[in-house]
Formats: sequence, C-alpha cells, structure tokens
Amino acid sequence: MIGGLDWAPFDEEGRYIEARFGDLSVVSLYLPSGSSAEERQRFKFEVMDWIRPKFTAMLASGRKIVLCGDWNIAHTAMDIRNAKSNAKNSGFLPEERDWMTALTVQDGWVAIYRSLKPDGQDYTWWSQRGAARAKNVGWRIDYQMVSPNLKPALYGCAIAAEPKFSDHAPFTVDYD
Repeated sequence: MIGGLDWAPFDEEGRYIEARFGDLSVVSLYLPSGSSAEERQRFKFEVMDWIRPKFTAMLASGRKIVLCGDWNIAHTAMDIRNAKSNAKNSGFLPEERDWMTALTVQDGWVAIYRSLKPDGQDYTWWSQRGAARAKNVGWRIDYQMVSPNLKPALYGCAIAAEPKFSDHAPFTVDYD
C-alpha cells in the first residue's frame, strides 16, 4: 500500500492511496477543489502541474493502472449540465479541461466512461443547493482512468444516481 506521493502539501490532505496486486495498481485519487478560494484554485493548478509527470511515469512503468476518484473537473460540455454559465467556475475552467484532454489525448490515459459511452451525459455530483439533484443539474467529476493496456478488458460502466449516498454518485466499471 502506498499512501502518498512524497509531497507534503498534497500528502497531508490524504489525496492519494495506491494498492498493488501483482502487476495491477488501483489508485484512489482526490484532486483538490478550487471552488472555496483563489488560494485553493492556485493549489489545484499546482497539483495538476506536479502530478501529471507522475502519471506519465506510471504509464511508462508498464503496470496495469486504474486511477479512480473525485477529480473535481468536468472535462467537456457533455459532463456538466450548464456549461456556458460555469465556464469561469473552478471545475470547468479551460485550463482544467485542457489538462484532462492532455491526459487522455497526449498521454494516453483511457477515460473509461467516455470510452464506453461516447455520447453519455450522466453526472456524478450535484450541488446541495437549489434542488440540483432533483433537477439533474449535475457535473461528472468522478472518473476512472486506465492505462491503455487495460482498455481491452473494459466492457461496461454505470453511474448509480440512486439511491443517494452523498452529493456524489457511485461510478462502477465492469472488467473482463
């Protein structure tokens, strides 16, 4: 079990844990939210810059890797109910979306939901305000990404909006 990535500001917030099973790594990742203050958004950007090379090294290791958790970023307009009105909000900033695109397009990570459901518009998080969940005004900010060597094993995924466990919905993946 690996409980951090050797950077105190990140590790002290308990944002990374990795379990290894032979050549398979399963990582639970919790990227910072920047919605509470400018300082937190700066930290989020710092984490994004710092962790991307670590993700690249993971891919280069040849291990089978599953990165899952709350990424606090809605990648595309299909991943958020009100894209236009949220374009300047943390979690849907152009820099955040570009970073997600770089992970998948340039670096090779496979975003499972989008890979299996290219036209899907399900959400994994709803604000606790304004009856957002009842109105399905959500964001898809919880992801599972896999190394390309796991892509052939993917055969299904689902987001279970009900029953309600929290402001997030479970996202499950079926592997062959």
